[in-house]
Amino acid sequence: MAFHWRRITSNLARHAAHGIEISVGTLKRSIKQALRRVGPIHILPYRGYGTREQFFLRGRVLEDKHVGGPKEKATAWSNFQAMYRRFVTDEVPYVTVRARHGSLVLTTQTDWEGYFEFQWQPDGPLDSDRLWHDVQLEAELDRRIARTQSKPTVVGHVMVPPSTSAFGVISDVDDTILETYATDLIKTIRITMLNNARTRLPLPGVAAFYQALQGGPTGEMQNPLFYVSSSAWNLYDLMEDFLDLNEIPLGPILLQSLGLANNKLINSGHWHKLRKISQILKTYPEMPFVLIGDSGQDDPVLYQQAVMDFPGRIRAIYIRDIGRESRYPRIRRITSELKEGGVDMLLVTDTLQAAQHAADHGLIPGAALADIHQDRVRDTVQRKPLEQAV
Repeated sequence: MAFHWRRITSNLARHAAHGIEISVGTLKRSIKQALRRVGPIHILPYRGYGTREQFFLRGRVLEDKHVGGPKEKATAWSNFQAMYRRFVTDEVPYVTVRARHGSLVLTTQTDWEGYFEFQWQPDGPLDSDRLWHDVQLEAELDRRIARTQSKPTVVGHVMVPPSTSAFGVISDVDDTILETYATDLIKTIRITMLNNARTRLPLPGVAAFYQALQGGPTGEMQNPLFYVSSSAWNLYDLMEDFLDLNEIPLGPILLQSLGLANNKLINSGHWHKLRKISQILKTYPEMPFVLIGDSGQDDPVLYQQAVMDFPGRIRAIYIRDIGRESRYPRIRRITSELKEGGVDMLLVTDTLQAAQHAADHGLIPGAALADIHQDRVRDTVQRKPLEQAV
């Protein structure tokens, strides 16, 4: 009975916190509208994905905080200000958003955090050779705002693996492609808050390796890449800029929401990644996948569960070793169990180790190893002055 009452009290607290968050946001927006202090409204589309039968596209409508693009010589203070603006968002809830793809027009409404989501079936044949497909997005503004602003419009992108694709890749972000030092909280905060997409460190050789995986054994397969992280959607633009600037193949970046969810005070952590991975695997039931992560979080456990949930679907798993020795026994156990089931999971300290395995197992051409080695050497040289500043 005591437990029953604790659960009731906890649920009441969650609902109360959720209601307070909505009320504060509503009051803030009402005051800004009354004072005509609403900033420019823009649509932030997140790269979507789909098949010839189904498209998924998500995004958010926000006031523009003028974060701006990443600058190589930006000061730590300006980077901090940009990061602060990313998290102190002014979302635009309950506005109508339209998506146009071909002759099809769809309509939805943003939720109380400004998020919107579309899911639809294309109304015509798709170009089977194209990896990305454009979607026109438009938001209808409140009449009080529309007096001073035109309708926000933007082009969204949906990834559809072409017929040449042989397998997909699902990769973690932090400490897998992007140096984060997740095991050192102070260093992680300092790096995240005081840097931008130009000054963040890629793991050596990642760009060439991921390019080789996208090309597959023939170099021309256009295999799809997905990026799954426990970070907040607020960091989406930084991650996409980082991929683009470092010539890492673009793909959908699947993150999670901050804030007080209606049914829980804190949104779930790393297990959110497994849900995203499962959704991807269900979307492409005939496609095998390669999973890439790191040893600093729960990636080995999550990936083993994905293998169990989707038998025969995972070609290989690469786990970057970030030096947490206390996790080695569990990783060795998982590696052994997966091996018995016919799936290789490698704990690697270097991108080239994973690339060599991929070449040996026909995932990338052997000739790509030289490019990956050169990319690794170049990244290592370029990162030294940045590492000294960390």
